Amino acid sequence: MFICVKSCEAKNLLPYLGPHKMRDCFCTINLDQEEVYLMSFRFLSSPFFSEEFYFEIPRTFQYLSFYVYDKNVLQRDLRIGKVAIKKEDLCHHSGKETWFSLQPVDSNSEVQGKVHLELKLNELITENGTVCQQLVVHIKACHGLPLINGQSCDPYATVSLVGPSRNDQKKTKVKKKTSNPQFNEIFYFEVTRSSSYTRKSQFQVEEEDIEKLEIRIDLWNNGNLVQDVFLGEIKVPVNVLRTDSSHQAWYLLQPRDNGNKSSKTDDLGSLRLNICYTEDYVLPSEYYGPLKTLLLKSPDVQPISASAAYILSEICRDKNDAVLPLVRLLLHHDKLVPFATAVAELDLKDTQDANTIFRGNSLATRCLDEMMKIVGGDLLMGRVYSFMYKLFSTIVKSSMSCPTVMCDIFYSLRQMATQRFPNDPHVQYSAVSSFVFLRFFAVAVVSPHTFHLRPHHPVSNINSHLKTIQTLGKEGYIMAFLDEISSTETKESSGTSEPVHLKEGEMYKRAQGRTRIGKKNFKKRWFCLTSRELTYHKQPGKDAIYTIPVKNILAVENWKRMFQVIHTEKPLYVQANNCVEANEWIDVLCRVSRCNQNRLSFYHPSVYLNGNWLCCQETGENTLGCKPCTAGVPADIQIDIDEDRETERIYSLFTLSLLKLQKMEEACGTIAVYQGPQKEPDDYSNFVIEDSVTTFKTIQQIKSIIEKLDEPHEKYRKKRSSSAKYGSKENPIVGKAS
Repeated sequence: MFICVKSCEAKNLLPYLGPHKMRDCFCTINLDQEEVYLMSFRFLSSPFFSEEFYFEIPRTFQYLSFYVYDKNVLQRDLRIGKVAIKKEDLCHHSGKETWFSLQPVDSNSEVQGKVHLELKLNELITENGTVCQQLVVHIKACHGLPLINGQSCDPYATVSLVGPSRNDQKKTKVKKKTSNPQFNEIFYFEVTRSSSYTRKSQFQVEEEDIEKLEIRIDLWNNGNLVQDVFLGEIKVPVNVLRTDSSHQAWYLLQPRDNGNKSSKTDDLGSLRLNICYTEDYVLPSEYYGPLKTLLLKSPDVQPISASAAYILSEICRDKNDAVLPLVRLLLHHDKLVPFATAVAELDLKDTQDANTIFRGNSLATRCLDEMMKIVGGDLLMGRVYSFMYKLFSTIVKSSMSCPTVMCDIFYSLRQMATQRFPNDPHVQYSAVSSFVFLRFFAVAVVSPHTFHLRPHHPVSNINSHLKTIQTLGKEGYIMAFLDEISSTETKESSGTSEPVHLKEGEMYKRAQGRTRIGKKNFKKRWFCLTSRELTYHKQPGKDAIYTIPVKNILAVENWKRMFQVIHTEKPLYVQANNCVEANEWIDVLCRVSRCNQNRLSFYHPSVYLNGNWLCCQETGENTLGCKPCTAGVPADIQIDIDEDRETERIYSLFTLSLLKLQKMEEACGTIAVYQGPQKEPDDYSNFVIEDSVTTFKTIQQIKSIIEKLDEPHEKYRKKRSSSAKYGSKENPIVGKAS
C-alpha cells in the first residue's frame, strides 16, 4: 500500500484564531494515532502546505488523519481540528482535490487498536438446589494500541457489566511497555438469581434483564503520576449469547462520547487535500509472465510510440504514476537504456530550438528523472552540499563515479542531439547538462528529500543562498559564489572542511549495559547523523553523549518496534516516534554505511540478555548472526526490485485506464480506415500514434492479457474477503460506540 499526499491547504482558520491573532499553524499526517509526518509552519490563518509526501504504509491502519495545530511556544500546541479519512474511503478521494471540513478533536475520540474477547453464560446450582446464571468475561488480548509520547503504552482494561440498575466494574493488571498486551484474565458476573432467592440483593436483577445488559470494555494507559489516558472502548450486548452459550471475537476499539454536542464543525475551517492511494494484490509470478514479456519488448518496437510501455504513459491520467513502475521494471532487466534512448529520440523530432532541448515534461525526461532518483542516490549522498561550492570542478571530476546506466543514456542523447542539430556546436553539451544540472544536482540541492537525502523540511542554508541571490542579483551572487568555492577548496586541502549533515531528530535509545528492556531502560535523546558519524545528545545543541563513526557501522536492522545499529562495540537499540520515521532512519543509515568494509552478512534479530541471544539461544556474545542482513549492496545497478509487484502496479494502471485504452484503439481504427483529412480530430489528437496498425495490434495484446489477469485477481479478492471471518483478527467487528 502506498500513499502520496500531493498538496494540502487550509482556509478560514480565522474564526478559531480570531481576526487579530495571527499565529503559526502547522499540520501533521497520522496513521490512526501515529504521527508520520510534520508539515511546515506557516504564519497564516489560511496556510498552504506545498510539500509532497510519498510513503509506503508499513502496517495496517483504520484512518489516514490530518491534524491542524496552533503553534504555542510556551505551552502545549493547541489542536484546531482534524480530517480523518477511513481506509476504505481513500479510493473515492484518490487523485482528486477535495475540501474537507475540520472536525473537533478531543481525547475521547482518538482511538486505535482491537480487543480479543470471549463471553460465556454458565448455569450454577446454588446450595439450596436452585439454578442461577453467571456471565464469564475472558479478556484475552489487545492489538495495535497507539504509542504514547513516542513509546509503547502501559495498558490496562476495565470490564463492566452495565444495565438499567447496575454497573459492576472490574479491572485487569497493567501490562508494561506494550502495544499488544496479552491479558488472559477472567471475570465473573451474576446476571440472574433464583426466584426462590429471598435475601435482599444489592441489585434487583430479574431474568428478563439479560436483554438489557451489556459488557463494556474500556482500555486505558496507566499514567502513573499523571492522569490515565483513554485508549478506546467496546460495548457488547449480553444477548449475543441468546443462541449460543459462548461467543468469541475480535472487536475494533471505538471512541467515547464526551458530551460535546455543541461544536460546530463549520467554525473550525477546512482542509484541501490531494491524495493518491494505491493498494495492490500481488499474485504468484507465473500470472504476470505475458504482461511482463510484452512490456520488456517495448524498446524493440518500431516505432516506440506503438509499444506497450509508451501506450501506458499515453492513457494514464497522471504519467508519473506509470513512469515509476516502468522504469524500475525496465531497469531490473537492463532494458531502460534502449527504451529511454528511443523515447528521447521521439522527443528530439519535435524539438525545433536547441535552447529548449529536453526542457519539457515528456516521457523521456520523466523516465530519466526517476532513473536518477533510483540509481543516483549514492552519487549524491555526502556530496550534495560540497557540490554547491565546487560546482564546476567536482561535477566534471565525478564522471568516473557516474553509474553506468546514466553514462550510457547520456552518451546516446549526445549523439542524437548532434545529428539533429549538426550546426550547433554546443548542443552536445546542453542535451546532457539539462539532466545533470537541472534535473539531478540542482533538484538535490533545492529539494533534497526528492532523492531521500533529507526529511521533508526546508534546508536552512539553501534558503539563505536564495535570499543572497535576491539581495546581490545574479552577477553579484556568482562572484560571491566563486569566492566561497576558493575558500572551500582551501579548507578541504587543509582537512578542515565540515562533515555533511544528513538527518537529525528526537528518538528513544536503550540504555547501554542494562540487563533488560523496560520502561527505565529507554531515554529520550537527540540523534544527529552526518557523513562522518552518528551521535546522540541530551538536547539539540548539547555536546554528544555517545558517538559512532560511520565507518564502524556494520549493519542496520529492524527489531520489533525498534531498530538496531550494529557497530564495532555493543549494538545500539533505538525506538523512533513512528514506523515511517524508523524506516527513514534505517534507509539513510544503510546508504551512508553501505560501502563500509567488514559489513555483516548475518545479524541477530534480538538482544543478548542474561548470557545468550534471545533469537537463537547462542551463548557467545560475538557469535555469528542467525538471520541474513536485509541491506542491499552498493548500486551499479544492483537494486532490489520486486518485479511482480511492479508488474501488478502496471496491470492496475491499465485496468483503471481501460476507457482511454478503448478510445486509443478506436482512434487507430479511424486513422487506418480514413485516409483523408481528419474530420473529428478530438477523438485521437491527444494521442501520439505514428503507426496506427502496429499500435492497434499492441492494444489488442494488452487487452487480451488484462482480461486474462482479471479472472485470477477477482478470485483472489473474493477468497481474501471471504477467508477472513467476521470477528477474526483480520476482520474484526466494529464494536458499538457511545
